[in-house]
Amino acid sequence: MITKILGVLDAILSFVEDWSLFIATMAALLALFVNVFLRYLFHSPFAWAEELVREVIILTTFIGCSAAIKARSMIKIDALVQLAPRIKTPLELFSNFVTAIFAVMMIYYGWKMAALQVTTHQHTIIMKIPLVYLYALMPTMGIMMFIRVIQVTYQDIQKLRSKTEETA
Repeated sequence: MITKILGVLDAILSFVEDWSLFIATMAALLALFVNVFLRYLFHSPFAWAEELVREVIILTTFIGCSAAIKARSMIKIDALVQLAPRIKTPLELFSNFVTAIFAVMMIYYGWKMAALQVTTHQHTIIMKIPLVYLYALMPTMGIMMFIRVIQVTYQDIQKLRSKTEETA
């Protein structure tokens, strides 16, 4: 039952991550290409293209955090694991726990910051995008990260159980 739920969540999150990262990156690349073309050919670039790229960098950074957890490519210092391989599993579980705490903090504080943007009605300078959309990425990323941490931790526990059953 849990495996099925986590599998459905994985499919949904993978779809959102893959397509949002692809579409955002393609939009930024297209805007930059057109902007460079206009700058050198007509000496009149679009002002909004650079702002779009800045917002895409924010989006891809936050969405990429969730994708990095799934791919197990978060930045880690593994010198201790190399010195004492026996503690690899406890350290991975501890790392997942700390990442889950970070995700909860992103949900809580991101929600507070997004709520503040709702009351102040701020927007970006050129494109007039409400900043609440950018700040809403933080709790969204926190939720996605938390789900991914649960998935990875569940996989680690299943792998640990299968190892102990093999040795028994």
